[in-house]
Amino acid sequence: MLQGKKIVLGITGSIAAYKSCLIIRQLIKKGAEVQVVITPSGKEFITPITLSALTSKPVISEFFSQRDGTWHSHVDLGLWADAMLIAPATAATIGKMANGIADNMLITTYLSMKAPVFVAPAMDLDMYAHPSTQQNLKTLQSYGNYIIEPGTGFLASKLEGKGRMEEPENIVAFLEKALSSASFSEEKTKSCVRQSLTGKKVLITAGPTYEKIDPVRFIGNYSSGKMGFSLAEECARRGAQVELVCGPVSSSMQITSPRIHRIDVESAREMHEACLSLYPSMDTAILCAAVADFAPETIASQKIKRTGDGMLIRLKPNPDIAASLGQIKGKHQTLVGFALETHDEENHAQDKLKRKNFDFIVLNSLNDEGAGFRTDTNKISIISRSGKVDFPLKTKQEVAKDIIDQIESLHA
Repeated sequence: MLQGKKIVLGITGSIAAYKSCLIIRQLIKKGAEVQVVITPSGKEFITPITLSALTSKPVISEFFSQRDGTWHSHVDLGLWADAMLIAPATAATIGKMANGIADNMLITTYLSMKAPVFVAPAMDLDMYAHPSTQQNLKTLQSYGNYIIEPGTGFLASKLEGKGRMEEPENIVAFLEKALSSASFSEEKTKSCVRQSLTGKKVLITAGPTYEKIDPVRFIGNYSSGKMGFSLAEECARRGAQVELVCGPVSSSMQITSPRIHRIDVESAREMHEACLSLYPSMDTAILCAAVADFAPETIASQKIKRTGDGMLIRLKPNPDIAASLGQIKGKHQTLVGFALETHDEENHAQDKLKRKNFDFIVLNSLNDEGAGFRTDTNKISIISRSGKVDFPLKTKQEVAKDIIDQIESLHA
């Protein structure tokens, strides 16, 4: 998926600079075109001649290439690239990126970059763990940059094993995966995407919940989480910081935006606790998860053995997440619910809208082909106190756009 892609590779003054040669070789082997931009200190660790021989392009380091006034245009580089990768990225460079200190060609190129930017930190653990470095990384992440680190690919909270640069093959694999995703293509043109949710915080729930019967059995449902993940990506694409509270979904369900913070839970009670903790600081909550209404009254500590002809499981009601958030909703906050129904759909949705204090509710029916669980499409109606709007069958990514458009219209 790197065939024909244009990559700006930024190299800084780190002992890990030699690994950049391996990154270049792998990128070119996969069909990418690579332009190296190196800081003056980077040249102390690896020579431009070596890099130029690998890329078949002159290495860019200074603003002016000759004493006759010929200069390198960082603006042109920002328009040329499909992605910018800074590997290795020292603490000094990360600090300059976070604070807009444009004192070398690499930083000015970064500040002019129209394509997504990937950053592979490289420093000792003490420097990495310092609060200033951590704050700078968080700032870069909030700007929409991708932080590539050992074992994660995104900024993580644990410091073990952090600081050293991720291995070249993993960096290239991460880049290849990102370039092949639809969301990356949209990030490439993010300057054309409405950044209407910049500065907003959005809470989204996704997937099913599992309610344990014993250590190996549970009560659950067929929710895949696809609709919730699509909503999270769309909100992030429009500039929001997203808290995604996610039930147990397939390992193939992964977030791609650095603006999304994923919190994994299993049961309805765990999801309830997470949402109650987060919602007071949110601008909007979208409750897309398929939360179990009931849980077993008791959970067996050991696997239940088959005895007799049957087994009775007594159930107790789970806490109502939507009702709890509806009770504490502030005047400035928006609350959106979902209703998946099998009969008398609109009446059930209208009742839920009022009882849960939703601003609007998204209704879909299992009677509609292509809607509901485990599909890549959905067919919805948006019901508010002012009326009902029906939408045709669309992909869940397109449905997410319709839902977020509706949220934006409430504050227009």
